[in-house]
Parts: sequence; structure tokens; C-alpha cells
Amino acid sequence: MTMTDSPRHPPYLDLAPARHARGAIDLPGSKSISNRVLLLSALAEGSTRLTGLLDSDDTQVMLAALRKLGIAITAGPRPDEVLVEGARRFPVGQADLFMGNAGTAIRPLTAALAMMGGLYVLHGVPRMHERPIGDLVDALRMLGARVAYQGREGYPPLSLGWGELDLSRPVKVNGSVSSQFLTALLLAAPLATQATGRGFVVEVEGELISKPYVEMTLNLMRRFGVTVERDGWRRFTVPSQAAYRSPGHMLVEGDASSASYFLALGAIGGGPVRVTGVGRDSIQGDVAFADTLAAMGAQVEMGPDWIETRGVKVAEGGRLKAFDADFNLIPDAAMTAAVLALYADGPCRLRNIASWRVKETDRIHAMQTELAKLGATVTATPDSLTVTPPATWTPAEIGTWDDHRMAMCFSLAAFGPVGVRILDPGCVSKTFPTYFDVYAGLVGA
Repeated sequence: MTMTDSPRHPPYLDLAPARHARGAIDLPGSKSISNRVLLLSALAEGSTRLTGLLDSDDTQVMLAALRKLGIAITAGPRPDEVLVEGARRFPVGQADLFMGNAGTAIRPLTAALAMMGGLYVLHGVPRMHERPIGDLVDALRMLGARVAYQGREGYPPLSLGWGELDLSRPVKVNGSVSSQFLTALLLAAPLATQATGRGFVVEVEGELISKPYVEMTLNLMRRFGVTVERDGWRRFTVPSQAAYRSPGHMLVEGDASSASYFLALGAIGGGPVRVTGVGRDSIQGDVAFADTLAAMGAQVEMGPDWIETRGVKVAEGGRLKAFDADFNLIPDAAMTAAVLALYADGPCRLRNIASWRVKETDRIHAMQTELAKLGATVTATPDSLTVTPPATWTPAEIGTWDDHRMAMCFSLAAFGPVGVRILDPGCVSKTFPTYFDVYAGLVGA
């Protein structure tokens, strides 16, 4: 594995052909859990000590925003530990907030600030201004919140003003584009119930995608003292007296989406590869990726907080079993499966992944483009991808599209016969700054 001379921001990283993978990794904290509990801690009564917190671009964006809003956050003795002094409401009523490209930060903060009232502007990097937020804004306006677009209709940047909340009828939100819109409304709902003295009811229109992420939200809200009543996946009720209370301490479990790359290494590099920090007791839906690997022929073992995989050695001619599967519930880990399709014994189809279109990049288009460079035959529809493994591999420079998951999942392509060059490998700093160092410690040429 070789980089160029600038270690901080290398333009590319060369990965030599790999033959085997084995070892163990203690996963960094979950991005999705980290940003949710940072907001919950800020809106809770009491102080919360968070350990296992992810240290990455996305969490730094949330930390910076909360501090700017007047929340006292003290760094702990370790990089993954902070103490958050809950304020129940943000002390600062006017602020300009830069949200980078962190969807898990801008969406719940938009809802919280809109329900609280104040004068705020939220903006981010150019790609953030291409990621839709209109369904959330429509729901907030239905509640009586004042939200205005500062650029293109339906997209950030946004300005928020004082509004008068009305909870006399259910608020409706589209669930078919991103589950983060529903999550944002639920996380912020106690602010509205406290302001009005009424219960908060949200009804989902369309088919709710990524349900495990909503389940995670509900689980975390319970840990902070708010229980949401759920009628299937269509109707959610937050009681009128809902208020967050600090649990005192919370350990953030490892990132199950990041675990997918290492579990995949065990499946194609012989193994064993073990990840610790997630397992049978995880509240993250992406642990189900272990079932995907088992269906592809890998041996999977799981404990309460660990998962271990063993598999074929694709560098020696082994092959995974082809698949045709619905990945609506685990869209992030599905990207890992798309690259594993390079080593399958036939064409593989990933279905129900329309949410890829509105992520850090249009992931369906990006994945189709980069897999084809390696010699695969790839066809795409608005919500699916079909990958036929290469008959002949082609050396390629893999564009990462300023998307951390593109960089990480395409590291698996190094188990082909030609090696790969990953462009802009530093984009992994969004969620996993040390990814390629950890990868190098597990992989042998």
C-alpha cells in the first residue's frame, strides 16, 4: 500500500493485489448513534457522559454546531469521550451554522431549531445543497414552523424564524426518500410538546425506507426517558409530557456500517476477521449484513458484541455465491455487497436502493461507473444495480466522488488480480479517518 508524498491529503492511494486477510478490530463508534445522542444529551435535563463517541468530520460538525448554540461540551480524557451539559433548549437564539455534508446533523438540528424558535441559518458544502430536505421542511411548515429556502426550493441552505406551533392535528411526512426526516421530527418532538402541552403525532406517507434507523432512534429516545407509541410504521405518537432526561452515562456502540468492510475482508480473504463493538445485541440494522455474507457462503459467528467471518480466498480462485436481494433496510452496507459482487459466481442484483441517489453522492451512478472500470458489466435502474463479475479485470483508478463509503468499499477490489488506485482516500475522514491504516493491518499481499 503506497501513498503520495503528502500524508495529510494524498491525492491517491495504491493498493497492491491482496491475497489474505485476518485479524481483529475494535470498531470506532457509530456515526448514526453518535450524532443522535449528542443532540439528545444537549436537549436533556442533566449532564451526560458519552464514551465511544466517533471522532470524525460528521461528529465534529455536530459538536461545533451545539457549542455555537450555547451547549457546554467538555472533552474527556480520551478522544472518544465528552461531557455534555444538557440545557433542554438551546441558549443561543440566533446563529449561522455550517453543517458540512452531515445529513445526520443538519436534518435533526433543522427540526429542533424550527420547533424551538429563533433566527438561524443552516448551510453546508456544495453537495449538501444538492441533498433534498423538502419533505422535512413541508412537515415543519405544517406544524407552523417558519422555514425558508435560501437557494433552490427543496434543498439547503435554510433560514429558520419564529413560528407558532400547532399540534392539533397529525403532521405528515414522506418516508420514501429518507428515514432521517422522520427521525428528525421524532427527536425534536419533545420541544414541541413542552411548548404546547399537547401530544405530537406524526404520520408517514409512502413506504418508509431504512426502518432499522428509525428503530434506532426510538431506542435512543427511550434511553433518554421518552417512549414513543408506534402503530406499525405509519403513525408515531410522542406524549404531551415528554421530556428528555440524561441517563448519566452512555456508551456508543461500534459502527455497524463500518464493520461491513472488515467482515467482507474475512469473507474474501480467508479470515478469520473479528470486529468488536457490535454483535447480537446491537441496535443498528446494519448488523444484518452478516446474514448477507452467510448467504454468499461465508462462515459467520456472532456474540453479544462481536462478529467474526471466515470465507473463501478469492485471490486463489474461490468464489462467493451470487445474490438477488432487497437492500432497503441496510442501504449503507449494501455498497459493500456491490463490490463483493466482483467475486461472485454469477450476476448479482441489488434491489430497492433508491435512497442511494440522495446520499453523499448519487451512489447508484457512482458505483456503476467505478465497477465498470474494473471490467464488470453493470446495469442500473432508478432503484437497482445489477453487477456481472469481470471476465477480465482491468487496472483502474477508482474515483471516490467525495464519498467516504466509496473509498472504503472499493478497498475490497484489491483482492482482484490487478490492484487498484483509490483517488482522494482522505474522504474517509467523514466517518473513519484511520480506515486505511486499519485495513493495512489486516490484509496481506
